[in-house]
Amino acid sequence: MLRLTWVQPEDLIGHELRQAAQDGREPSAVAARWRAARGPEAPPRAGASPEPVSRYLRLLAEDLLDELADLPSTSADTEPTELAKIKALCPDWPDGRTPLGGDRPSARHEPLDGDRPSARHEPPGRDRSPSHQNPPGQGQPGHEPSGHRAGASGQRGGTPPTPAGETRAPVTTPDRLEAAWLGRAVGCLLGKPVEKLPLHAIRRLAASTGNWPLGTYFTARGVPADLLAKYPWNRRSAPTSLAENIDGMPEDDDLNYPLLNLLLLRRHGARFTTTDVAALWLDELPAGRTFTAERVAYRNLLSGLEPPHTARHRNPFREWIGALIRADVHGWTNPGDPAAAAEQAHRDATLTHTANGVYAAMFVAAAIARAATGTADVHTALRTGLTVIPPRSRLAEAVHHAVRLARAHDDFDTVVDELHATYSPTHHWVHAIPNTALITAALTHADGDFTGSICRAVSGGWDTDSNGATAGGIAALLAGAPAALPDRWTAPLKNRLATTVGAFDGTGFDTLAHLTHALTPRETPRP
Repeated sequence: MLRLTWVQPEDLIGHELRQAAQDGREPSAVAARWRAARGPEAPPRAGASPEPVSRYLRLLAEDLLDELADLPSTSADTEPTELAKIKALCPDWPDGRTPLGGDRPSARHEPLDGDRPSARHEPPGRDRSPSHQNPPGQGQPGHEPSGHRAGASGQRGGTPPTPAGETRAPVTTPDRLEAAWLGRAVGCLLGKPVEKLPLHAIRRLAASTGNWPLGTYFTARGVPADLLAKYPWNRRSAPTSLAENIDGMPEDDDLNYPLLNLLLLRRHGARFTTTDVAALWLDELPAGRTFTAERVAYRNLLSGLEPPHTARHRNPFREWIGALIRADVHGWTNPGDPAAAAEQAHRDATLTHTANGVYAAMFVAAAIARAATGTADVHTALRTGLTVIPPRSRLAEAVHHAVRLARAHDDFDTVVDELHATYSPTHHWVHAIPNTALITAALTHADGDFTGSICRAVSGGWDTDSNGATAGGIAALLAGAPAALPDRWTAPLKNRLATTVGAFDGTGFDTLAHLTHALTPRETPRP
């Protein structure tokens, strides 16, 4: 029997009850009615329950979803979705392009919580991968290229220094963008085999092959049969994403969406509308390649609903991670202009998401825009991301919490355990808030180092491939050039990407970088 994931009303109601409790609605009366009717709980990890329910329960679920959507929210004032209201809540909203020489002076430029020099931080340039042993066949530990020294030292892809008083508009380079595309793919690929697995399973599988702390791609070679039987690899990803099986970058939604946004900007430019995003999806994105909030919004479009209502109608996933994984291109194409990046991400995200789901995309887009010029470290980039989201939002609180934990503990497993203790009891493993916190903690703890960032992000569980992709894209952007990324990560990709989007199947990352660079502002004198 065909059981469509992420759209059956009886499977959505449990998620909507939890979402209502998180965003300040009072769902207890509705929850009592669903329980009294013996309605099932939401599937804990999959998108559909194994068996259909009665027609009565399905109709009841539809009615209750609509009732829940109409409940008033106590967080509406502190967590709006409209861009003008978001800006009004952000006292440090960036007001223009950052000059190439560094941060604009600001009386309110305060450090991110815990973002202060720490005795435990190694100097830039040292590989702070969580793995303290060499992966088989690799070189000496601690000597992989550093993310933020690659550009500064004049390596290929670095941004040249700006003379004092220079006011040129910030730019990025094809090399830097190629590194970012590669980093996003590598991080995604690292996380694919263990997506949906619980944290303890990820640790046991990696440790069984001597790959813990995580330091290279997962492998099935050497994993005890009983352990694999108890914790099988992700069914769709294992044939293409285990170390022994990698042959180019396989298709994944974490790469499909950047490709779609590349098409979006090529066709409509930076002034695209949310309706343009919707039309592009209907033209270029197969429905079967959508998940969670994107699948619900796609269904809503086919039912005749228009954005932004597509994000709200029977969509309990509207604060999940889907908009965040679409944000990179908005940052890449606005180097030094985090405000423009955040505004583009907002127009994209509101097709499918609200509030913190939108903020996660804006946070990442702004951070990437700040990093894209090569003039900022990872901590400055993350600080910049916070300037475009409401400071009293749950996402902002989670980001600050993640940084504090990353600064307080040398052992990243301890950071992860604290994050899981805080968020796992109340949030789904695909929710934007815990996953954004984990990405932030990974980048902070690794000091922006590429290997350290992707390994920490994936080893923290939850949405492993998406977290690896976002952390990898940011850390590689800071690295500045493909040559700054270790060969053991990039060589198996063979400069080849598989996808069902447009005519991109088989495209090389170097080509994608040049297509992306063509959409960025050119270096011109500022008036």
